[in-house]
Amino acid sequence: MQISSESVKVGHPDLVADIIAANVIAAILDEEKKLKLTLANMPHCGIEVFLGKGICMVGGEVRSRVYVDIDKIARDSVIELGYNHAAVGLNGHLMGVLNAIIPQSPDINQGTSCLLNKDREIGAGDQGIMYGFACDETPEMLPLPYVLVNKLMRAFEYCQDPIFAPDGKGQVSVDYDVKTGKPCRVAKVLMSNSIDYRFVKGDRLKIRDRAKKIAFDVLKDCVDKKTEFLFNPTGEWNAINSCSAADSGVTGRKLVVQFYGGYPGAQLGGGAVVNKTPEKVDCSAAFGARHVAKNIVAAGLATKCSVQLAYAIGIAEPFSIYVNTFGTGKIPDDRLEKIIRDLFDLTPEGMIEKFNLLDGNIYRRIPRTFFMDDYRWEKTDMAKTLQKAVK
Repeated sequence: MQISSESVKVGHPDLVADIIAANVIAAILDEEKKLKLTLANMPHCGIEVFLGKGICMVGGEVRSRVYVDIDKIARDSVIELGYNHAAVGLNGHLMGVLNAIIPQSPDINQGTSCLLNKDREIGAGDQGIMYGFACDETPEMLPLPYVLVNKLMRAFEYCQDPIFAPDGKGQVSVDYDVKTGKPCRVAKVLMSNSIDYRFVKGDRLKIRDRAKKIAFDVLKDCVDKKTEFLFNPTGEWNAINSCSAADSGVTGRKLVVQFYGGYPGAQLGGGAVVNKTPEKVDCSAAFGARHVAKNIVAAGLATKCSVQLAYAIGIAEPFSIYVNTFGTGKIPDDRLEKIIRDLFDLTPEGMIEKFNLLDGNIYRRIPRTFFMDDYRWEKTDMAKTLQKAVK
């Protein structure tokens, strides 16, 4: 049995769009903090970014007390990712930027602002169904293929080898034991990375060897002599034909990559995450559901767990909670659902405060990885409480 997960580098055009959107929100939060940012006066943002050949369109809706320079944020975001010359597919210095942001609808604002909401609380910014997932395959309580493919992406991002341009993507396939369901070894590694031929000297065939060394160094504990390695399977990927010079980038189009890499049982719900302020449950509840699932596994109540949270616009409490432990639970799933309601504050306000979601630096980090970092939603601080609750 073989399970694969995919991921992309931060230079992939869809992730570039996500990063621009997240950086806009981060800048707004930074400026709002100077005016004493609170839950009562927090900004409400939904940013969409389209990245085309030599052009960036930033749209969406914003309600805020501050001004930020959208043109500068978009250009700086692109340049910081290494897109500073046409040879790598996009030049942030020359890129056209179109600002199409409009004010947030007052009909939405009356349900999400705690000053206007009829219950004087932050209601969910929209209806939505979000999923969180955890399993015991890795110390991170994430699927092994997902962890490995993300480590692969970070290795190529930080390798300091100039021939590997910013745009790239990969997949890792892991063999699982059919009887135990446990991962055994890495069967296949696929890496596609645009090549900046300005820095290629000598034999082009050696590029694959350099790529394989980077990949196998970071995956060394799981690969063996039989592990298959594929690099740029089409045979050629010139960086001049990468990023938005070849493929447009759009916010929210890499949700499978960001949410568990397509692992079976780790369902995908909600919408884009990094381009919204946290009254939008697409953002806050995605992290809330993951926090619940991870703590259930950490508490030893299951070895695999999926948590579904559903919300209605303008209402703070979850519309419904559903738990699936895939037959690995120590107690019935419906009992876990009741315990979750009692122990976890899954309102937008509760999650914003617990996870520190009005910190602009969080938004600068999450496009790269939702889970493999020291985020507050990754803490297992509720594991002991859960254990006590089931006794």
